[in-house]
Amino acid sequence: MQLNTIKAKSARVTSMRVGRGGKRGKTSGRGGKGQTARAGHKIRPEIRDMIKKLPKRRGHGKNRSRTVRIDRVEYLPVALAVIDAAFTAGDAVTAASLVKKGIVRTRSGKNPRVKVLGSEATKALALTGLATSKGAKAAIEKAGGSVL
Repeated sequence: MQLNTIKAKSARVTSMRVGRGGKRGKTSGRGGKGQTARAGHKIRPEIRDMIKKLPKRRGHGKNRSRTVRIDRVEYLPVALAVIDAAFTAGDAVTAASLVKKGIVRTRSGKNPRVKVLGSEATKALALTGLATSKGAKAAIEKAGGSVL
């Protein structure tokens, strides 16, 4: 027995070697020239360049797109003086009536959450379903109105 007469138990599987003549000539299936034609080429990820262009803002959660408190309720501030001028005495003031009068706009087709701010009221108004500041609540109740 000699080394050149020994046979392998299983067939030897080799990966295809390109660029050495034969049926894969010239570009050897690698396309054109340049970085992509070279061995071990790496293209810089495009998202990295976008991230590097973002400003580094100071403070907690500035670059996190308001995800620090996702359950936060945002109120639309409305001045008590504006409501006082738009409604007559004894009217019921709700978010829907504020939208109807054109004082606030709808958000995504829904009535927004409104907070009434201010400290002077002259008419007795009935506020329902609206958040109010302490000063606004006191002024409405002083004028003979109610806050529910």
